[in-house]
Parts: sequence; structure tokens; C-alpha cells
Amino acid sequence: MKLLLCTLEYPPQIGGVANYYANLLKNWPQEDSWVLLNNNHGDLVGSKGPWCWRKAIFSLWRVLRREKPDFVFLGQILPLGTVALLLNFIFPFKFGIFLHGMDLSFALKISRKRWLTRLILKKAQLIVCANSRVREILLSFLPDSQDKIFLLHPGASVGQSDAKIQADYRERYDLSGKKIIFSIGRLVKRKGFDQVIKALELVKYSNWLYLLAGNGPEMIALKEQAAQSPLANKIIFAGLLNEKEKWSCLNLCDIFISSSRDLDGDFEGFGIVYLEANLMSKAVIAGRSGGVGDAVIDGLNGLLVDPEDPQDIAKALDRLMSNPEEATALGVRGRERAEKNFSWPGQAKKLKERLNNL
Repeated sequence: MKLLLCTLEYPPQIGGVANYYANLLKNWPQEDSWVLLNNNHGDLVGSKGPWCWRKAIFSLWRVLRREKPDFVFLGQILPLGTVALLLNFIFPFKFGIFLHGMDLSFALKISRKRWLTRLILKKAQLIVCANSRVREILLSFLPDSQDKIFLLHPGASVGQSDAKIQADYRERYDLSGKKIIFSIGRLVKRKGFDQVIKALELVKYSNWLYLLAGNGPEMIALKEQAAQSPLANKIIFAGLLNEKEKWSCLNLCDIFISSSRDLDGDFEGFGIVYLEANLMSKAVIAGRSGGVGDAVIDGLNGLLVDPEDPQDIAKALDRLMSNPEEATALGVRGRERAEKNFSWPGQAKKLKERLNNL
């Protein structure tokens, strides 16, 4: 079978969606072949404006005529679903849509886009939802799409930590002998790092340090908030980390925390980093929002908290720091679950089998 993936997000772009597609293709069973059409060189979306995606019509048309794929996967419902809908009038082909969360929730906010989204989803042969939350949104919008929906979570694979990097961090930030709380992610409001900083002031356990890594538009606000905290000397901003540094910090920490929240349809689709922390046998604390409940099961591999309640977050931190046996057990179960249920070869095989059954 020859398959085509048409997507706006693909490495070397950074992000969970780009990695989702790259890992699916990398781990796909070898009996099939893939053709990739992405926007890394501006082949799909050009200049800004209401018709910025017109290039995608001609690009996808050329690839369809040249490659003649058996099935087309579209990485974004808008605008790529619109392109597929238009081309189907002159060159019918089978296609499926990937949905991750905000791509659907934002499309449903505007009446014109809602109408267009309905047409696209009705025409699609397969709708792949990356998490349970987006599946719920889809079913509430289009109840008769049930038979088309296939739930396919992201996978996760363990990375390589470095003992020298860990030793350097221990010395640089004076981490030895302390409980290390670690967060990493894009510094945006949705991630809830501001609530974690508030919660730390309520934590009763005293011997800890908070290591926050990442960059983003909330960096200045978060640094100002931390500077005003009476615990400012215990909050460390580590900046951007490369992969080896990230995995070294995940190995170094005692607890990973990211209390993501839903902000007017902007929510965490899944949270691969929770599984990555589990793969290093670490307990995680996560906000009860979006599709996070697929990645973190409360009491099994971590704790779910109210992301808008610093007191609830503080209780979870106190609980795990005061009970290292429980934290260890959560981490061990999390690693077993991640290895068993969320390997990329396994996820690719599931989608392959669903495609064969169309």
C-alpha cells in the first residue's frame, strides 16, 4: 500500500504534533511505503491572508497525480481538509484526518469554519483522534461520526541521560540532598507553571528545589512572579534544554509536574512528557484537563490535581515528597505502562490494522 501524509507540521519543526507524525512514519510496518508532503519549504502555505493556503491545492494535486497513493492522511483539518474537499470534486481519493485538540476546538468557534469542518469530516473515510478529549468534542459536534473514529495516542520512547550533565546540575544548582521537582515545556499560560509557583508557597515539606526548563512568552512574567515569592531562592529557571539535558533532568528529579489547564479551548492534547518522565521511573503530577487523563491515571502512574487550585497542587507535592515509597511505586508502574501501551511501533501497528479494515 502506498500512503501519503500531507502536513503543515513535521521535523525539523519542534513540537508534539510534528514528532507524532515523524514517529508514526519511522515505525510504520515496512510492507507499505510513504510519500511525505510538508510545509518545511513553503509548499503548502505561503504568504499571510485568507488564501494563504492556495499553494496547497496545486502541491497536493501534483503529488496525487504523480504518486497515485492508495490513501491520504491529512495532518490538519484546516486548511488541508478544505484542500482535500476541493480536489475530491475533480480527482476523488480516500483520505483521513488527524485531530489533536486545539485544531478542532478552534475550528468550531466560528460558524463558517464549523460548516466547513462538518463537510470535511463527513467526506473523510477515517478520523484519527490523538486523545479522548478531542474524541468527546468530535462526537458532541458530529455524533454520527462514531464509526469513523480511531483513537491513537502518541507513543513515547526513552532517551539517553548523561551522568556528567547530572553531576554538573547538582553542583551548579546545589541539588544534592534535596527533593528535586522538575518541569519542562513551552512557557505559556496553558501549562500552569504560574500555579505551581503559587503552590510551592503552600508546601509543608521544606527540603526541595524547583527546576523549571523551557522558554516562551510567559518567561518574564514567571520570573517576576518567582522573584516576588518568599521562596525565590528555591526556584531555578534552567532555560532551553537539548534532548540529553532534558533526559538527564528527568533522571535527576524526584517528581515531574506540569499542571496544564484548559483556557478557552486551548488545552493539553495528551502530554508525552508525562510518559517520558514515567520512562525514567518518575512519579508525575498533572492537571486534570484536556487529554491529560489518557497519559496520567490518578493513583496508577501519577496524581491528577485541579490545575486552578494551588492548594490541591501543594497537597500532591507534599504527599509524594513525604512518601517516597509511594512516589517510587507510581514511577515503576508508570514505566511498565509506558513500555507496554505506548511504544511507537505498537501505535503504528494499531493504525495500520485499522487502515487495513477500512
